[in-house]
Amino acid sequence: MVATYLKKWVGSRLLSRTSRRGGLDLSKMKMFPRQVSLPLRREGLDPAPEMERIRETEPVHKLAHLFGMNVWMVSGYAEAKAVLADSTNFSNDIRPLIASDPNKPSEGIGGLGFTDPPDHTRLRKLLTPEFTKRRLARLEPAIEKIVNDQLDLMEAKGPVADIVADFAFNVPFLLIADLLGVEEDDRDRFRALGPARFDLSGGGIGVFGSASESRDFLFEIVRKQRKDPGDGLIGSIIREQGDTIDDIELGGLADGVFLGGYETSASMLALGTLVLLRDPDNFARIRNEPGAVDTIVEELLRYLTVVQVAFPRFARHDQELFGHQVKKGDLVAVSLSGADRDKEIFGPNAESFWPERVPAAHLAFGHGMHRCVGAELARMELRAAFTALAHRFPDLSLAVAEEQLRFRDFSIVYGVESLPVQLHATAGAQQAAG
Repeated sequence: MVATYLKKWVGSRLLSRTSRRGGLDLSKMKMFPRQVSLPLRREGLDPAPEMERIRETEPVHKLAHLFGMNVWMVSGYAEAKAVLADSTNFSNDIRPLIASDPNKPSEGIGGLGFTDPPDHTRLRKLLTPEFTKRRLARLEPAIEKIVNDQLDLMEAKGPVADIVADFAFNVPFLLIADLLGVEEDDRDRFRALGPARFDLSGGGIGVFGSASESRDFLFEIVRKQRKDPGDGLIGSIIREQGDTIDDIELGGLADGVFLGGYETSASMLALGTLVLLRDPDNFARIRNEPGAVDTIVEELLRYLTVVQVAFPRFARHDQELFGHQVKKGDLVAVSLSGADRDKEIFGPNAESFWPERVPAAHLAFGHGMHRCVGAELARMELRAAFTALAHRFPDLSLAVAEEQLRFRDFSIVYGVESLPVQLHATAGAQQAAG
């Protein structure tokens, strides 16, 4: 108890000092305050129990008052959709909070998630054609090959493998590297840049430090491809747009594709496998019922919602938000995982994994103009991976007690550290089944 008190006291002193020294700079913070951690807390695969109570009584809830601004959490489904769709009253520009000048293009944070119109509109138009169903169809053979190659490696490594290290991270990494056109020589460095981007346990120093390293790497790739455009997305945009898009913007777009398609898909593959191991009937349905994987993947996306919170929104002016007075500059955090368990939308069993429910539009990919541009690619990847896994290893089972699993605490993208599995039924289990 004393240690906890001291930690809180030291944290509050550090945060107070940060605030006094010329304003808030999230990138210099060594810890994020506990008061705002609720949207990132889970018990196993479920949001913290407190989330359900707050959503039902106060779907727009003030979490804290820090650095002169209120921090609000939106966990109701209808309220979440309204905020996510509203670019008139809310901004995504985070640069003032990381000591970056919004008026200097050289200090652009890059990517789409922290960008407002008209820049967001212009940049998204460059990516959207690459992620249509028609254009993505050409990736199906590559996805199938990547998945089966990784399953071959798992089979050779067996009888026990780690779904996280041996499958879930490798599949999306190889796909994104191919999609962007990252050369083989650069991939080892590229691989290590993803997971730390979402880990808030080290405060802003860790998150924004990792972000800076990742963007710098992709800026290098862009500069290289300016001279010799490759076959991937980066080279394609360079050939089509030339100097109308600068290195910072293109590196930021590439970083957004990497960010949205690597850690998130890896977490979905690992946690989705865990859910299916808990529910062998639906695992068997993937194998035996054509088309079943489609509804199962959609329910996994809703149930897990691994991206726990949307990109932060900042109030552009004083306003009323569903009965609450929000001040200009206040931060509004939309709990995607909370909204996707809303019983008003998903029924009384919203806390359960149930692919038979009446379909409703989940928020796992966000909503509005900042909705994930790679949503269909993610679906393709998940459908291919779970289908191949169910066919290759129909007797797949956990190799450890579920109580031994360690989940990723205080991370924007929820995940499990390791998922050891037995690839095939043991001789004893086969005899018992027979």
